[in-house]
Amino acid sequence: MDRYMARRERLLTSSRPLPDVNIVAAQGSWLHCADGSRLLDGSSGLLCTSVGQSSPKVLARIEQQFHRYSFGSAAVVQPHIQMELMDRLCRLVGRPEDSVALLTCGTIGVEVAVGLARNISRARGGKRRGDILTSDLSYHGNSALTLALAGNHARRPRPEDALGLGPAFSAPYPPTHRHTNGSCDASCADEVAESIDIRGAENVAAVLLEPVNGTTGGAYVPPEGYLRRVSEICREREVLVIHDEVLTGLWRTGTPLASDHWDGAEPDLCILSKGLGAGYTSVAAVLVSPELAPLLRHADAGPLPAMGTMAAHPLQAAACLGVLDELESLDFAAFTARGARLGKALRALADMDPVRDVRGLGHLYGIEVEPGLLWPLMEEAELREVFLYPFSGAGRPRSEGLVVAPPLTSTDEDIDFLTAALFDAVTALDQDG
Repeated sequence: MDRYMARRERLLTSSRPLPDVNIVAAQGSWLHCADGSRLLDGSSGLLCTSVGQSSPKVLARIEQQFHRYSFGSAAVVQPHIQMELMDRLCRLVGRPEDSVALLTCGTIGVEVAVGLARNISRARGGKRRGDILTSDLSYHGNSALTLALAGNHARRPRPEDALGLGPAFSAPYPPTHRHTNGSCDASCADEVAESIDIRGAENVAAVLLEPVNGTTGGAYVPPEGYLRRVSEICREREVLVIHDEVLTGLWRTGTPLASDHWDGAEPDLCILSKGLGAGYTSVAAVLVSPELAPLLRHADAGPLPAMGTMAAHPLQAAACLGVLDELESLDFAAFTARGARLGKALRALADMDPVRDVRGLGHLYGIEVEPGLLWPLMEEAELREVFLYPFSGAGRPRSEGLVVAPPLTSTDEDIDFLTAALFDAVTALDQDG
């Protein structure tokens, strides 16, 4: 074993069955390697570098705040830059009067959203417990609580370590929610109602779900009317709806929030993360509707959940404002057209033998392949200078494939390069098979 690999094993991070890539520079959608080659970042890193790398707008915001002060707790120092971020973010996602908790990462965002939902439910009265219900195709972060709550097969803890928690209902997608007719529709939400009623509405604080599935199933899109029906069911039972938009928020699916694709799907609480920090900073924002936020100050609500030393960090807020600068500078007509071109080109792959399905919206797609072909396809893509992100975990046997999610700032040429390389990679795999 060479010295690099010996040291690499000491660094306790996730890994993959392909060689590490030695990156020496990055600009926009492109990663430049030590050997002089380059890779198009076809999945925005880990679905986060939504405005590309080396943004001068982000750098300018960070530098400006750095020379003011680099740390100051919002509990002590007047949080002007944090409030600027709050106001601007809420306006951009169409929730201008929401209250906001600024946190350090998506996992903590989910944990705090759970705590806030429990506090609100208790302040409204009538709740004996604060149960949170999730689906069997969900992923909501890497803490002991969020892993136990959610349904990601590959990452769920052992049964004895799961805190007695687990998903409560099936996600409205084949193959995890099988029907005699093989499809799902809005009536699949009836299972959410059944799950609440079995527990007793007085014991359930909230239903937590991804409005568009992320990397567990690979960009599944809910049936028309499903999210609206979930909201109606929860409202009838005084149960809150939390949308985990850690991956999908801020135009990843083509709209400010993924829930914007459907009328009547607005959540009570919404969690943003990856698209807000865009890889420049670790961050999350939990948005709480103005009808509910005042209850958090109610005597019966209890203290706000602990948010941590680095929550609402001023440099973090500055970086996020730079990301919003980039997003607001997009030509949204051209951006929407590129998403449509991307989807059309990728869906053509569904006619090729190794590909089982292509699904998604905007700049988020999943390409599901035959079992055993995930890593060979990824290797073929990297040989053609495209980096992509894997998914696995839906159904039995578990589905697998690649997530295609290029930066939102990608050019027409970037999208053409990406889709041509993927077509060639799938063709090579088909011929090898």
